[in-house]
Amino acid sequence: MDVREQAAGLGTSLLSEVVQKSGEKIQNCYQCQKCSAGCPVNFAMDILPNQVFRHIQYGNRDKVLTSKTIWLCASCHTCSVRCPNSIDIAKVMDTLRGISVRSGAVSGEKDISMFHRFFLNLIKITGRTYEPGFGLYKMKTGGLAGMMGWSIKLLARGKIGIIPTFKGGKELRRLFSEPRKGGAR
Repeated sequence: MDVREQAAGLGTSLLSEVVQKSGEKIQNCYQCQKCSAGCPVNFAMDILPNQVFRHIQYGNRDKVLTSKTIWLCASCHTCSVRCPNSIDIAKVMDTLRGISVRSGAVSGEKDISMFHRFFLNLIKITGRTYEPGFGLYKMKTGGLAGMMGWSIKLLARGKIGIIPTFKGGKELRRLFSEPRKGGAR
């Protein structure tokens, strides 16, 4: 039985939605906590990765979709490598971010979903994380004054440019335009 057939048997819960969209068998998580123990950003999370999985299994949709954790995940895959059930936890976190955005859930971390959307769109447009783009984000969130000093110094030293340049733009735009199989967005 494949993952999609298993998801169909789970009903319309958050668990079935995540299993269907991520293709990961998160119902197989037995709470060994290796994902949480190895996570380099667990100190900043409101609920640990293994707890996210438990909340999904218990159907606590709001708790999961409004948590800081799904947005703070660095997608470093340390958790995924450590999982004894070969669950790609980073992929599940990405799936949860997509579900959260589509559902309109408000994150426990101020402006973090805006940060996520802003930088994904910036990469779509410029092809990379474009440093002056961070200034645009800070303007949008009201924090530009704190970065003016060092930004001007970097600009003067030629460390950052005004106009982004990159190679491979056509390939990158194709990645964003092609539908993803089982993807979160």
